[in-house]
Amino acid sequence: MTTSPPKISEHSAAALIARFLKARGVTRVFALCGGHIMPLWMRLDAEGIAIVDVRDERAAVYMAHAHAELSGGLGVALVTAGPGVTNAMTGIANAHVARASVLVLSGTPPRAQENRGALQDMAHCAFVAPLTRYARTVREPELVLQELDEALARALGQGGEPGPVFLDFPVDTQRAEVPAALQLPERFAPPPRARLLPDPEAVRQAVELLWSAKRPLVISGRGARGCGDALTKLLDRTGALYLDTGESRGLVPEEHASVVAAMRGAVMQQADLIVTLGRKLDFQLAYGSPAVFGQARFLRIADNAAELRDNRRGAAEILATPDEALRAMLSAAGKRESATDRAWAAEQRRQHLARAAKLAASMADAKPGSDGLMHPNRLIAALRDALPADAVVVADGGDFLSFARVGLSAATYLDPGPLGCIGVGTPFGVAAALACPGRLVLVATGDGSFGFNAMEIDTAVRHRAPVLIVVANNGSWAIEVRDQQETHGKVVGTRLQFADHAAMARAFGAHGERVERAEDLPDAIARAQAALAEGRPALLDVLVTPEAASSDAKSGLAWVPDLQPLAAWDDAERAWRAGT
Repeated sequence: MTTSPPKISEHSAAALIARFLKARGVTRVFALCGGHIMPLWMRLDAEGIAIVDVRDERAAVYMAHAHAELSGGLGVALVTAGPGVTNAMTGIANAHVARASVLVLSGTPPRAQENRGALQDMAHCAFVAPLTRYARTVREPELVLQELDEALARALGQGGEPGPVFLDFPVDTQRAEVPAALQLPERFAPPPRARLLPDPEAVRQAVELLWSAKRPLVISGRGARGCGDALTKLLDRTGALYLDTGESRGLVPEEHASVVAAMRGAVMQQADLIVTLGRKLDFQLAYGSPAVFGQARFLRIADNAAELRDNRRGAAEILATPDEALRAMLSAAGKRESATDRAWAAEQRRQHLARAAKLAASMADAKPGSDGLMHPNRLIAALRDALPADAVVVADGGDFLSFARVGLSAATYLDPGPLGCIGVGTPFGVAAALACPGRLVLVATGDGSFGFNAMEIDTAVRHRAPVLIVVANNGSWAIEVRDQQETHGKVVGTRLQFADHAAMARAFGAHGERVERAEDLPDAIARAQAALAEGRPALLDVLVTPEAASSDAKSGLAWVPDLQPLAAWDDAERAWRAGT
């Protein structure tokens, strides 16, 4: 007699997990199915939570990551045991470095089969723990709500740094019933977002520092999201200049007089005060080294230590919710006039505008390579012309990302982040299209990075996610090709073929076109947008010359200098350390 699979009761732990997530505002879960998570899978569906089933677990976590970034809340991924979790680890690592609020759920074999050689029996927590804020295997059904509550608090940064968390449940635990008495209602209610108020003395010190500076520069990061209004008022009041390195693009409109992105290198060297707002001093900011920032002092503002004290301490520091800190500073300053050198600031802005205009003109006129293929900047220029003001832009890749980062503007922008985790483009784009209906979502990606998760076009088609994927196809890992040619005199294993990605997109049911001439781009983009309007994803496979050198390819980033990420900074660091 064969034992039939047990029914999944509405009083089971799996049902409790699903109800908890629904109560906490989760409407969509990104997932790939498997027997060890099937009870939870079916109860999520029963609760009306949409399941976006993907083709690889890594993509599920990427999608949850993008959803969290765009919603300002929690992203949820559900992956099965063993290889499901190991496949997901790159996505977890990316969310870890990016400090994205992601909950990853999984399952394990039944408790009676643990450590006996069961199918896909692995100690998941042992290898995801270093990549998460919280990792637990929940074996007791009675503890499910408690563990979920704690995991979400950690993911959202309530009392610490936000980031990914991980919970897994033996499949028999998922099926087990939880006594009604233990289903306490306070576990289901979402707690209010905690706001950390600044210390008045720290605010006083910060105001004195900023209002006394002659050449202040504000650099915002992930922790600054949500404080655009207060930041804009601070810039207006002080006349400080402003840079964003990509983590919070769109926080301050490009039209604002403080924005000087095209003068990044110059203002970093000239500023006498650097204000970091929810921003680490990582490799993208030369670790805050005096070799790059000179004698500038630092004012650091963040709501967690990871963005407050890394690499350089501030002459003043505020541990508080950035929005609260900025408002407190504005209030404490009253009508005090700042000492900012307005002529210096105006000149930096003038040069920024001149450089930006020159770049725009040069992009539109960029010459093709000796191979006859268009320059990547011609593609960027065509995309710029076609993008609406509220577009969501996802930039992905190594070489092409460098062109897109400089040339594409967007109020909402996502990229691989500080881990440099290329391949996020298509999954990020699918999640963005689902999270932002009615807005054009563009994925601008290189052909190498596109290959990592190209199969997720199938996911986009099945779930009617109208994302526009534009592949800059140069048939190579271009940064590495250039480094090998210039450093080693030989190209080894870094050339790809000019594969027909548009044909693959059409095979999955998406709109797909190959574009070989720059003059054909406007019409091709228009046809792609028409497909999006019908609810179909679209892909343009655009042939570009591998001869074009991006700014990252020229910077020495590929050969990984010893002391700093860029060759020029590395030279400056060596000279500074030597006292020359």
